[in-house]
Amino acid sequence: MLKHLHIRNFTLIDKLDIDLHPGFSVITGETGAGKSIILGAIGLLLGQRADSKSIKQGADRCIIEANFDLSQYGMENFFSDNDIDYDSQDCIIRRELTAAGKSRAFINDTPVPLAMLKELGERLVDVHSQHQNLLLNKQDFQLSVVDIIANDAKELARYQQTHAQYVAAEHELAAVQETIERNRQNIDFLQFQYGELANANLTDGEQEELERKSDTMTHSEDIKTALYTADNALSADGSGVVESLRAAISALRGIERVFPDAEELTQRLDSSYIELKDLAQEISSRMERIDFDPAELDAVNTRLDKLYDLEKKYHAESVSELIAKRDELKCQLDNIENSDEALAERQARLAQLRAQAQQEADALTKLRTAAAKQIEKEMQSRLVPLGMPNVRFSVQMDKGALGQSGQDRIAFLFSANTSTPLQPVSQVASGGEIARVMLALKAMISGAVKLPTIIFDEIDTGVSGKIAEKMAQIMQEMGQQERQVISITHLPQIAALGTAHYKVQKDETATGTVSRMTELTQEERIREIAQMLSGSDVTEAAIANARQLLKL
Repeated sequence: MLKHLHIRNFTLIDKLDIDLHPGFSVITGETGAGKSIILGAIGLLLGQRADSKSIKQGADRCIIEANFDLSQYGMENFFSDNDIDYDSQDCIIRRELTAAGKSRAFINDTPVPLAMLKELGERLVDVHSQHQNLLLNKQDFQLSVVDIIANDAKELARYQQTHAQYVAAEHELAAVQETIERNRQNIDFLQFQYGELANANLTDGEQEELERKSDTMTHSEDIKTALYTADNALSADGSGVVESLRAAISALRGIERVFPDAEELTQRLDSSYIELKDLAQEISSRMERIDFDPAELDAVNTRLDKLYDLEKKYHAESVSELIAKRDELKCQLDNIENSDEALAERQARLAQLRAQAQQEADALTKLRTAAAKQIEKEMQSRLVPLGMPNVRFSVQMDKGALGQSGQDRIAFLFSANTSTPLQPVSQVASGGEIARVMLALKAMISGAVKLPTIIFDEIDTGVSGKIAEKMAQIMQEMGQQERQVISITHLPQIAALGTAHYKVQKDETATGTVSRMTELTQEERIREIAQMLSGSDVTEAAIANARQLLKL
């Protein structure tokens, strides 16, 4: 329930702080006084798009804030799921707009995305404006009414999950069929490509090894010369490093007895001698293995050219990528060979999901059929007292293809007279009749959905007198069921039945025109309703009539 509304610097409103009450309340005021501004501010709290032009001229920001009592509506899960502090008796939602075009939203002082504010707003307040009467044209709105009365949310969610899997399976089957068809058309080409790569006998790492061998053989003379030079420097008789090192070791050993430090030097030289002698033998061995064979070099380069040509042809960077391409082609050919089996498997899966979806859709239809009968009966009983003694209201249900919401196609049929055949309500009902049908629908579904606050914006369009009074009684009854109902009205019969009465009016100030909203006292309320009855010239008769309407 909306307990308090605070608005600052929003269009014509400087500052508004107003307490609201449970039950049925009314808001009145002359056309253009600013009632739509109040609704616009509430709309921003419910997540509607913001416009910096809504900020009062001269202000740098506007703030709209509301306090709600949620203690009767079981919304704890929303707050825990979104990691927001929960206070059942005082939930605060706030929207801030800046002149620079920035918008921020808060729930209990926690910054939240606008989508989250909208999600919560839809569970807190339902604003029914005149344009919502156009919903009677929409099949999805009519279906949602039936679903609410059928209380089939779990069944609908289960069906929608199955239907989503069915649609995904359909797309998968179509993709597989397309791939199989394309592959079958290209099977000769795929077989040629696979054969070419398979016959190449590719080995991972082969290219790098061949490139090293080619480089070695191409530069064999240079390599052999360098190895010979190194070998000669190390092992030449009389002048080689190894021989000289051995002579140095022998000289040092001869003085170890008289020069003890020579022992350490000898050990170090000995280690170097062993390493250099081994290195000299390795260089000599490798020099002997270097041999230039033109035929072998030609074979190596021919193999490399083959690999380079395949890489270029298949847009590969290495032999490993060619091997991956070969394996991919093999997989495609295997899939073509096994395509009938794969296709049959997916077709069976699709058939299974369709049968499951159909079964769940039939269960939905059964629940909706029972709900449709209940709606027909209840709408009949609600509309007759609203000045339609011969009204007929029918819920037409036809079956269609399986869709996101099932297989049912819903149409609300209406006739206000026994002589007029039933037709879609939006096509045959007058403005006043549509207003009464919508009020009856709202009253009916409000009993099935725990919505804290419902605001009716001039739902009384096209009605007057006793019918208006009966509509007010319906709204009054709705407000007695742990629900807050607020009606913006121009009709005194409706205004008189509110437990609280607010007035919106414009005032001229030194800084310009401002709108304000106040809760009326009993005497102020008498005068306001009298003015609604007689116009600006309030007569004693109008005051007496107002007292009578207020039962004072």
